[in-house]
Amino acid sequence: MGRGAYGLVRVAVLVRAPAGWLWWPGLLAAGIGALVPGLTGRTIGLSAGAVLGAGAALVAFAARRGRYAALARAASRAGKAVILQDRSVTVRTWRRAHRWWLLLAFLAAVASSCVLPAAGGLLMAGAALGLWGKARWLGRWERRHEALLWVRTEATRRGGAAGKEVRAYLLTGTAAGDAGPGGARASGGVRGGR
Repeated sequence: MGRGAYGLVRVAVLVRAPAGWLWWPGLLAAGIGALVPGLTGRTIGLSAGAVLGAGAALVAFAARRGRYAALARAASRAGKAVILQDRSVTVRTWRRAHRWWLLLAFLAAVASSCVLPAAGGLLMAGAALGLWGKARWLGRWERRHEALLWVRTEATRRGGAAGKEVRAYLLTGTAAGDAGPGGARASGGVRGGR
């Protein structure tokens, strides 16, 4: 990095990054769990899993939304001496940092099927849906304000995009980076300017 340059990572991409890694393993764990009768039986397990999944989705969607909104309202324009992190780099970095937690969560979800079949997997899948919902909520904010939300990379190492170390968000134009509003892949591979 040049003198005075610093790295930025997209807020919506950070929120969205865990979703896929919870959704597919969660569905797999639920599928495996549905094959196990468990102590409570499949019907009770699936019903409990649906309730747990819905609760996890609501919690993941609602968690820290007030802080996200406050940081977004107070965001300022990013300077020219910034390096924008690619979406794929953000997702890969998150996955590497959390791979063992993801493996443990998957194993715990499968093991829980001995008591409540499929419930643990549906819990993971519900959390993924809540994170997708929050990323879409951020995407609506970005479209409405015609700007993308970014945060300094070093501030996200503990606590993510809305952790205690995050002091402020920064704004760029909608053409910046390689991810569209909400953190999804930009159509046509748009990259570049601020």
